[in-house]
Amino acid sequence: MTPDLTRGAGTDAAFTLCLNPLAEHDKPWTTEQDAILSDAGLALARETISGWPGHAETKLHALPALAARLGVAELRYKDEATRFGLGSFKALGGAYAVARLLARKIGEALGREVSMAEVTQVAHPDEAAKITVCCATDGNHGRSVAWGAQNFGCACVIFIHATVSEGRKAAIEAYGAEVRRCAGNYDDSVREAQETATSEGWFVVSDTSYEGYMEIPKDVMQGYEVMAAEAYDALSEPPTHVFLQTGVGGMAAAVAAQAVRRYGAARPTIVLCDPDQSACWLETMRAGTPTAVEGDLDTLMAGLACGEVSALAWEILRDHGDAVMALTDASAVAEMKRLAKPEGDDPAIVAGESAVAGLAGLAAAMGDEEARAALGLDASSRVLIFGTEGDTDAALYEELVGMSAAEVRGAAA
Repeated sequence: MTPDLTRGAGTDAAFTLCLNPLAEHDKPWTTEQDAILSDAGLALARETISGWPGHAETKLHALPALAARLGVAELRYKDEATRFGLGSFKALGGAYAVARLLARKIGEALGREVSMAEVTQVAHPDEAAKITVCCATDGNHGRSVAWGAQNFGCACVIFIHATVSEGRKAAIEAYGAEVRRCAGNYDDSVREAQETATSEGWFVVSDTSYEGYMEIPKDVMQGYEVMAAEAYDALSEPPTHVFLQTGVGGMAAAVAAQAVRRYGAARPTIVLCDPDQSACWLETMRAGTPTAVEGDLDTLMAGLACGEVSALAWEILRDHGDAVMALTDASAVAEMKRLAKPEGDDPAIVAGESAVAGLAGLAAAMGDEEARAALGLDASSRVLIFGTEGDTDAALYEELVGMSAAEVRGAAA
């Protein structure tokens, strides 16, 4: 096929598919990649997070009716809507990175190593209270950072951009954080958070990485890898394909990293999926180097409204992200509705608008003969999807789906 396969331009079902010529299934996991995400880092993250109050592994749903409709052998959906009551997988990243930061900084103040258990138990409240963490967010990451700050005893300021909903702002404030709204898009809020932190002596806990800021995002990504490990542990055989919503790429890189280290050359095909209004990974894969997209990035999939890829994620997905798709907001809404009102014996699932880009990508690819062939999809394929959020904006969810999350869950009971 040509470098790009574009279908349905100007329609709700439009998509673009681009293969990554730099990726190969047998590319090794490098020393540089292991410095970002590692087995040792994953073991510490799992041990730490499993000790937090309210910890429970999230469900990995089997969706046989939807698999049959799409034309694949198996479809599994990792449902992150229940993670620590925060509504998304982000609890694994932001809060874990806050805990790691506090361990380092309190340790420096005390002149000794501070354990993660001491941080979790708030064993040094006076030292923790001296620290302020901050970040930019589309909603879910900020909620996680605020939750971590509240639980571990430090102060928190969250920066949101112009189009983040009032519902998401209120959800962050509920965890005691100060929320500041910025002009511009997500990437503008990232810059404002960094500039303010530098002038105030605060610590940025970001899920994206950029020049001069690389260490804390590694902790965020290492937390995300816990979700991937849970999913792969629960499967009797490896998936053949994983479709992932991408955003800046931290979550997708963590899922890919776990696949590479676990399965080697037998790893699944990794397909990255993003809104067509903020398709920075599409432009990056086209160019073969990190490439930003400009503008207001105005997509309904607010958690994916990112114009610049994470440098750390690129280090991994350059080699192990096999393809990228750009999809419409309408395709995401269609999958939200399909999960809420399932066929056959499939469970009803509450999936937010940023949770379903991967599923929308699978549906689009399965509906196109050339896309199926390019990605090696057929009736024997076993596909894994990560449903990364529930109704994190409850009012918007009900507006889009036509049912509240409670009604969806009630129908499933």
